[in-house]
Order: sequence, then C-alpha cells, then structure tokens
Amino acid sequence: MKFLLYNLAGGLIMLAAVVGLYAVTADQLGTGTFSLQEIVQARAGGHLDMASSTERLLFLGFFFAFAVKAPLWPLHTWLPNAMGESTAPVAVLITAVVDKVGTFAMLRFCLQLFPEASKWATPAIMILALISIIYGALLAIGQRDIKRLIAYASISHFGFIILGIFAMTTQGQGGATLYMVNHGVSTAALMLVAGFLITRRGSRLIADYGGVQKVAPVLAGTFLIGGLATLSLPGLAPFISEFLVLVGTFSRYPVFGVIATVGIVLAALYVLILYQRTMTGPVKAEVRSMPDLRVRELVVVAPLIALLIFLGVYPKPLADIVNPAVDHTLSVVDKKDPKPDHPVTDAGWFSYSPKSDGASHDGASGGAK
Repeated sequence: MKFLLYNLAGGLIMLAAVVGLYAVTADQLGTGTFSLQEIVQARAGGHLDMASSTERLLFLGFFFAFAVKAPLWPLHTWLPNAMGESTAPVAVLITAVVDKVGTFAMLRFCLQLFPEASKWATPAIMILALISIIYGALLAIGQRDIKRLIAYASISHFGFIILGIFAMTTQGQGGATLYMVNHGVSTAALMLVAGFLITRRGSRLIADYGGVQKVAPVLAGTFLIGGLATLSLPGLAPFISEFLVLVGTFSRYPVFGVIATVGIVLAALYVLILYQRTMTGPVKAEVRSMPDLRVRELVVVAPLIALLIFLGVYPKPLADIVNPAVDHTLSVVDKKDPKPDHPVTDAGWFSYSPKSDGASHDGASGGAK
C-alpha cells in the first residue's frame, strides 16, 4: 500500500508537469507536443525558450516522481517495507528493474528537457545523494531483517548512481549508467540466494541463522559472491561502476567525492557482518538439516554470478554502448569535463596536453593517449 501511494503521488505530480510542458510548447511552437525529440531539438535550436521559473517548476515536477521511484532520501521509506513483505522474485523485480526507471529517467528526461534547471538543482540533489549513501549504509548495518538490510543497501547504492548522474562528467555519468546494470545483477543474485535461504529456514531474522556454510557450502558461496559484489569488490562488476562514479564526482566536486567514499567502508561492514552472522560460527540446531542449492536454483543463480565476474573483468562491451549516450547527454546540458589541475608536460616518449574539455591527445612522438 505504501509503495502504491508513494508512486501514485509522484506520478500525479509528474502528470501535472507533463501537462505544463505541453502548454509551454503549444504557446511557443504554435502546436503542443509530447515528443521528447521535438522538444529537445526545439530547445537546442532556440525555438523553445522557457523562463527560468517555469523550467525549474517543471523540472521539480519530473524529478519528484523519479526521486520517489529511485528511491532518493527522504522519499525512500516505501522500499524497505515493500521489499520486506514481498517474495524474493518480486523484491528482485523492484530493486533490479523498477527502481532503475527513476535513475534512467533523470538522465533521459530531466537533463535533456531541462538542462538549465538541472544545473541549478545539482548542489541540492548531490547533498541528498550523499545523505542516501551514508544514511542507507548506516541503517543497513543496524538491521536484523535480511531483506530490509538488502533494501537499505540498495538505497545507499542508488545514492551513488544519482551522485554520478549529477556530477555531470563523462566518468560520473558513464559509471552511473553502468551501475544501473551492475547493481541490478548483483542485487538480483544476493536477493535470490537470500530468498532460497529464508525459504529453507522460514525466517527473515539474521539472528536465526548461524553456521550455514558448514551444511550448505554452495548456498553460502553464492551468497558470499553476491555480497562481495554488493560491496564493490575489485574483479566483480559493481567495482568499476562505483570507481568511475567516485572519480567523476571527485574531478568536479572533490569534497562530495571524499564524503561518498565513506559509503564504501560502511558497505564492507554491513555485508561482512551479515555473512558472518548467518554463514559462519557454530551450526544452529534449526539449520542442521538445511539442504544445499538444488539444480534448478543453481540454473537461476549461475548466470548472474558469471555475469558479475565477466563484467567485472571485461566491462568494455557494456561501456561501448553507454559512452556515446553519455557524451550526447553532456552535450545537451552543455557540460564539459573539468581540466586537470596539474597537466603533465613532456616526459620522454609520453606527452600529455589537456584540451579545453580536459581530454588528451597524442604527443609529437606518437605517445599513447
């Protein structure tokens, strides 16, 4: 019910903003349109010029709905309740797919339709993203319910995604877009294995488990890989995403980048504490007869584990798809990467000369970029 009411409220506010945008296009273009492509082209060509106050109000209408969906603090409270009460497959659907609609829409609609308002709102949104990162991680550490812990961990991860989007750098937005995919895979793996665990024991409480790795080693191993992916261990897919978000944020907002790194430490705490309390230690009487993963369960989890490892070692196929879209978004918002503060001069075979957008080019001796 809470999930329904929150998303209904966000959708109604966005509907009002959509109607308002249609009215603005009808007034300035002679005919109203809902076409994203036509509106973006009209803005780029100077045919659609919104007043600052109008653009900001419309932006807030769109952003509110997407922040609810994302979920961004303080509009996040529906997620732990919804995930805690739903079955494991539905919880996977919510965190791995539905929530990504919010962050994707921020890139697709907010930044492209309202570029000036997006830049105006950036400082406030990045502060909210930082709060989501730290707040979500701290609450995850204190959780006694496995599903709610994963939910609060997801809130922290969504803070990283939103931080990367509004850092408005190629590394930040590229990392945020990769993060949407990688977080979906890692959370799906962790939640599915947690669902298998809860089904066997009949309890979501962490305190009801202990020593599972001795009686179900394959289940414990897959749970560990999903958890390590959640804390962005190098070699697993989420690492490169989180690294790019932090690098992109630090290059433009160094203070925000430093604060966001605290979330990495907290992630290690809640994941390893969860694994320690459920999988290690003496075997509790209630889990002595717990069966290990069955073949059909392995068939579900194994592709996710393989994808986590593959994209962690070789993310290039996904990055090649993401990077052109990120470059286009930044060009619409008219943002360029900041120039390096300390450019490197000629150093033997390698030469580096920063361009106005902070990119590098080959030196006279044919050095690498």
